[in-house]
Amino acid sequence: MKATGVVRRIDDLGRVVIPKEIRRNLRIREGDSLEIYVDNQGDVILKKYSPVEDLSEFAQQYADALYMAKKKDIIICDRDTIVAGTANLKKKYLNKKISPTLDKFMDARTSKIEKDNIELEIVEDKVENQEYVIQPILSNGDCVGSVIVLGNETSETIDDVDLSNAKTAAAFLGKYLEG
Repeated sequence: MKATGVVRRIDDLGRVVIPKEIRRNLRIREGDSLEIYVDNQGDVILKKYSPVEDLSEFAQQYADALYMAKKKDIIICDRDTIVAGTANLKKKYLNKKISPTLDKFMDARTSKIEKDNIELEIVEDKVENQEYVIQPILSNGDCVGSVIVLGNETSETIDDVDLSNAKTAAAFLGKYLEG
């Protein structure tokens, strides 16, 4: 565990303030959920909670099904990391932190379709130069992740069907999270 050198007191309601620098580094925003648990040594652990990460196995199956139908590479991420990807991308991206560029697309909360082989930085320092669709996953009014469809060697061209598939996948995952 990394020491930060910051000490905070617990107030009379049991609250503690997480320093701004730590929130920024861990991408913890106002309204985010934190999972609280105690490890075997008795240390209290705060971990950013990701509902999409809880669905990673289901998201992986959904990505694989989309790949089989359209032969396009699929990535599904939460607000911090890649949680699912088709066979071609699993080793390259799975469990890696998303790029600030992808984070900005999710903040915009709108579909992004690029048909001119434009560079896309999915994770930091790894740029893809291809066509793509990014569709944010919305659940209870919050953006909790995104579905990304990428062109590949087999099927380079992104079309409106890919946009529709990404929207359907994102809507389905979002509704599933709402329970």
